[in-house]
Amino acid sequence: MKRKIIFTLVAAVVSVAAVYACTGIALTAKDGSIVQGRTIEWGSGELKSEYAVVPRGHEFVAYTMEAQCMKFTAKYGFVGMSVAQPDFVVEGINETGLSAGLFYFPGYGRYADFDIKKKGGSISDMHFVSWLLSSFSTVEEVKAHVTDVIVLPISAENASATVHWRVADATGAQIVIEIVNGGEVQVFDNEVGVLTNSPGFQWQLTNLNNYVNLYSGNADSWKMGNAVLSSFGAGTGMLGLPGDVTPPSRFVRAAFLRATAPQLDNGGETVFQIFHLLNNFDVPVGVEHKIGESPDIPSATQWTAVSDITGRKLYYKTAYNNTIRCLDMNKIDFGKVKYQVYPLDKEQVQPVEEIVIH
Repeated sequence: MKRKIIFTLVAAVVSVAAVYACTGIALTAKDGSIVQGRTIEWGSGELKSEYAVVPRGHEFVAYTMEAQCMKFTAKYGFVGMSVAQPDFVVEGINETGLSAGLFYFPGYGRYADFDIKKKGGSISDMHFVSWLLSSFSTVEEVKAHVTDVIVLPISAENASATVHWRVADATGAQIVIEIVNGGEVQVFDNEVGVLTNSPGFQWQLTNLNNYVNLYSGNADSWKMGNAVLSSFGAGTGMLGLPGDVTPPSRFVRAAFLRATAPQLDNGGETVFQIFHLLNNFDVPVGVEHKIGESPDIPSATQWTAVSDITGRKLYYKTAYNNTIRCLDMNKIDFGKVKYQVYPLDKEQVQPVEEIVIH
């Protein structure tokens, strides 16, 4: 029975990894509030997504490479968003304000080979966010202990579908974790406050130099011979900003939109600012398929989540319901609450408020 369950998990994750994509942006408000947001994409059908509430003391069992591996117990309670299986949390925030998220990273990551003798210290990449949120309160703690575990794919069939992670805390510290070269763990300080997918984080930073000519505002008019060249509209300083949905283009676009976004007064305002910014990264389902072959879903961007790290609140909206919902951690007693998981949408219906004219 256990092996049957494991193979079910493997099949789910292999299918998810096929077109898994995401865009993340972080901002700081004037009052010092730290806010993180991200999208998650899956363009081949409805992605089973749920939110989880995990209490202190919850016991996890990580399965990887068709074997039961590391067990760990939650030191900290957290809330998070899961995909495919309830225990595959890919985005969340714990009660101390540590935030962590998983981003697809195909072709550039490479985990260590599975060693059955080390299975007690091995964990699947799909359980890694839960381990981080369960175990640590700061980015510095994560840096000190990130090599304490061996991260592996959920199965041999899924070995090429690697991921990387972003982690942030209430101080504003942000890092990116990538595992390459057969198990080498690389940790980068994230000074630009954005993340997408492949290639690697350092490559993405280097690629930003290709857009050194871009700036906010309008380009000045100038004469080319006797012809006067002038702006058609606002924002001509950003002419050339890539608009396609590939990871490098989304990284560049996210970096420039973040850098030029005005700093708002507080975390609540900044939460909705990030939702607006991330609207630029919604992926229409049609762009991933040939004409006539798109699945019957409203968008490839299945959900968008924003964490007010300072305020300890997790907000989200979905492709089926753009109403923003909130999990307020201040109202959860993580010492008493029971482990629970619920679908993101009770109904796949977008409520519409009718305006009554008197």
